[in-house]
Amino acid sequence: MFSLLDLPPHGRHVAMSRREWLRVGGIGFGGLSLPSLLAAAPTAAATPSSETGFGFGKAKSVIVIFLGGGPPQHETWDTKPEAPAEIRGPFGTIATRTPGYSVGELMPQTALLTDKIAVLRAMVTNDNAHSSSGYQMMTGVPHIPPHAENATSKAPNLAPNWGSIAKYVKQGSKNAFPPAVTVPVRIANVGDIPWPGQIAGVLGPKYNPWVLTCDPSQPNFSVPDLALPAEMSTSQFEKRLTLLDQMNRQLDGVLRSPAVDNFDRQTQQALDLLSGAQARKAFDLTQETPETRERYGKTRWAQSVLLARRLVEAGVSLVHVNWCQIDGEPNAGSWDTHSKHNDLLKRLLMPMMDQAYSALMNDLTERGLLDETLVVWVGEFGHTPKFNGQAGRDHWGSCFSIALAGGGVRGGVVHGKSDAHAAFPVSGRVEPRDLIATIFHCLGHSPDTELHETEGRPIPLSRGRVIEEIL
Repeated sequence: MFSLLDLPPHGRHVAMSRREWLRVGGIGFGGLSLPSLLAAAPTAAATPSSETGFGFGKAKSVIVIFLGGGPPQHETWDTKPEAPAEIRGPFGTIATRTPGYSVGELMPQTALLTDKIAVLRAMVTNDNAHSSSGYQMMTGVPHIPPHAENATSKAPNLAPNWGSIAKYVKQGSKNAFPPAVTVPVRIANVGDIPWPGQIAGVLGPKYNPWVLTCDPSQPNFSVPDLALPAEMSTSQFEKRLTLLDQMNRQLDGVLRSPAVDNFDRQTQQALDLLSGAQARKAFDLTQETPETRERYGKTRWAQSVLLARRLVEAGVSLVHVNWCQIDGEPNAGSWDTHSKHNDLLKRLLMPMMDQAYSALMNDLTERGLLDETLVVWVGEFGHTPKFNGQAGRDHWGSCFSIALAGGGVRGGVVHGKSDAHAAFPVSGRVEPRDLIATIFHCLGHSPDTELHETEGRPIPLSRGRVIEEIL
């Protein structure tokens, strides 16, 4: 099943009023909800950037691999083979393509690709809660207060998501697709409480990323929301378009507000998607060879990574791929390994991640897309140096590792150093605001690019610095 969902937006009443206009006119394209399908037209322009430098503007698209629950630094990018067993864990290390650098033994395929990857081993949020640390990672702004679990999107924590920023700076794009897409689920805590930092916040709901709840691994995976229903003929569709045009003319004297102007553009984009074979083909995974699909892995998450590659090929600026929960597994199959940490890593998490991530990297390289696609491997934090009483590792935002590749990033680089237990930074400390600044630097936008809140107040794209050491 494939559905199109908007996260609960800031200023929900605007979206409701748009739907109400459709109800008044009696227009509905076989269940397609136009307001929830597309973002509205821009009302302000981003300030053009004049910044130049290494990696500047190299990327056309970004794929964010977000490993919800927090991938552990010790078993991935920052192994500590000389540390005591209660710190290093039972797994060894393996050499990589980067001279003198080793990664955890559970990453054999990724180890062959580090000449294309820049590793940052001193990322810091200083926040140990999923919700609030995740908010900081996705917006570059610390949550107030920190360590706030089950936090929701409300003031003062309404900084825009990285997808929303991508949508804002790409306003005016002629591409049929929205600039920012999230698959295959939104991120939520137990009880389906969505994390903050997944919406546009102060920029307004029209910049919310497109959230596609889907399972591309299903044999019958399709996109019914982007196609006419089987029971609707072409003539019926044309009649509905005529009715819509009549309604628009009749209400022309009433519908003069900016909100309705935005809605008109949403309608046109929705029709473009309905009639655009190229757009629909982006979601058609049957066009991939069986070998390619097997290369990524046949799980919901792995096929979502493959779908991300297809979406950037279709022109989407930023695709955010969230890890999916796995029924029947401890910790719901997430990276939140409070118990059975070693078993889950070896049996499930690391093999799935290593296969799909390396497949994406190789696929982009073979297609000549890696140089123009920035791939960000990240979670909301890392894990504690010491194991707990349940053979697990707990939350740790004081120092953890992330990785970037392609899109202007220099491969074979290891930036930052942690202490002997991978607990605290020693050098090369970076924060999420620096990550945001670097992502958009690679897309061609400087950190001081002005965005405008719904009230017109300017805010900088990021208050961080570009991490030039990896460019």
